[in-house]
Amino acid sequence: MKRIRRLMLLAAGPYAARFRATLRISVIASVVQALAYATFIPLLAVLATDPVDTGTAWLWVGVLVVLVIVEGGLRLRESAFTFDYWHLVTGDTRTRLGDRLRSMPQQELGRRAAGDLTMVVGPSVTSAATAISSFSTLFVQLVTVPALLGVVVLAVDWRMGLVLVAAVIVAVPLLRRLRSLSNQGFRRVDKADGSAASRIVEYVQGLAVFKATGQAGASSTRLARAFADQHAAHATSNRSASIPVAALQFLVQTALIALLTVGMALVLDARLTVPLLLAVAVAAARFAEPLSAAATMTKLFEMAEASLTRIGEVLDVRELPVRDGGRTPTSFDITFTDVDFAYEGREECAMRGVSFEVPERGLTALVGPSGSGKTTVTRLITRFADPQEGVVRLGGVDVASLPPVELMRHIAVVFQDVYLFDDTILANIAMGRPEATRDEILAAARAANVHTFVERLPQGYDTRVGEIGSSLSGGERQRISIARAILKDAPVVLLDEPTSALDTESEVVVQQAIDNLVTGKTVVVIAHRLSTVIGADQILVFERGEVIQRGKHTELLERDGRYADMWTAQEGAKEWRLGASGPV
Repeated sequence: MKRIRRLMLLAAGPYAARFRATLRISVIASVVQALAYATFIPLLAVLATDPVDTGTAWLWVGVLVVLVIVEGGLRLRESAFTFDYWHLVTGDTRTRLGDRLRSMPQQELGRRAAGDLTMVVGPSVTSAATAISSFSTLFVQLVTVPALLGVVVLAVDWRMGLVLVAAVIVAVPLLRRLRSLSNQGFRRVDKADGSAASRIVEYVQGLAVFKATGQAGASSTRLARAFADQHAAHATSNRSASIPVAALQFLVQTALIALLTVGMALVLDARLTVPLLLAVAVAAARFAEPLSAAATMTKLFEMAEASLTRIGEVLDVRELPVRDGGRTPTSFDITFTDVDFAYEGREECAMRGVSFEVPERGLTALVGPSGSGKTTVTRLITRFADPQEGVVRLGGVDVASLPPVELMRHIAVVFQDVYLFDDTILANIAMGRPEATRDEILAAARAANVHTFVERLPQGYDTRVGEIGSSLSGGERQRISIARAILKDAPVVLLDEPTSALDTESEVVVQQAIDNLVTGKTVVVIAHRLSTVIGADQILVFERGEVIQRGKHTELLERDGRYADMWTAQEGAKEWRLGASGPV
């Protein structure tokens, strides 16, 4: 429970103090409720006397009424957290998760499946907020009230009290066993649910591929296997807990029968009155309630703990540290000095002893085979990761000394694979600078050649692009991405092969948009087609994580090295065509 409480306080975030206060109110209310049940014992004892002392009887009735009213007021204050703070806790937790995902090292983020993160931010947060607002106070009530009533029963008659003590002694191992089974079961269930969610996301995003390969619908083996694993996990969890649950319910019934048997024996022996036995029976029934509800409560708490654990794992991820001495860059050249970098879990370095400079307002192209280190350069510039050795600087400032938000304020990135939101074209462009005016957004759109295709659409810039921009062509999506970057107007632009997947016609239009984007900027471009970077101020040739050549296009051709070989191979590929006799 200490661990669950810690996770609850972590998830409650800025509302943790209010949550603690609610728990204190719940404890006080539960004590008052137990006292209210306890008043039945002296009340019934008075009513059993002959003649009845009406004054004393009414006194106990008054005490009972006061306790009930006080408890009602406390429960009202207790419930305020549920009604007033539940949605606030939910919204704040999701915001904090979003912030942590944004600041999380890219390697850590890459290990987490999209469906799993969807579960964390969605159902897990809802379950955690419910646990904080409802389960916690219910648990306090179901523990505090029976514990106090058990003490009362012991005070009335130690023999009947011992029956309840014996029931608790037997119940504790069963509860621990049930909790252990539920814990294991819900971890399997939680993992299976996350895997199923990931497969659903994968299925929706890759539906075209599944259709093309005949694996859509009932033929989707990956999706069917995930659902089968999910069903098996749920079934195993339910079966494994069934015996302890049945044993616990049998124990509760046996304990109540034993208590009534002992009580009847005491009544027949004239050591206990019938009204007092009835009062003890009421207290004992309330005492036994949490034991009978333990199975359900255990499952609920294990579900809540699984959700809280998932949330805690994300919130506990350490951000990339920000070193001291950071200052806002006043120039925007980029330098790598003796940089070594290896991706986590890989023995081979992605970059070894790399040093180079990207001049301010210049265009530097990175070329080389796949896996040579080109994309790693852009990831280190944007601090998606930090090098193990060496320093990356922007305008002479170590990027590791800049908060991520400050660093990315100076950098615009255009990726090869464009992600558009299921919103209007206007809204997608505005992502570059949300506070921009409509006129500024339209100006960026024109500069990126977006206007040329938007003006043909019936709803113009208010046209929705569909999920991931599915209603647009690759070239159109790329132009919207470039419009975002133009609108952001950052002094540094990183281009990750923005035209490599486009046809010739689209490439020409997109290249014109890129020309408008990079004017007067510090530009780093990862190039697949060497013909697109022949005018670069410098070209860096990467191979196996090292810069093996650098210079302008003509200089590199004259050196007759790796770059010249790549150029010759690409120029030769232009002569390739498919004919009846094969490539010619």
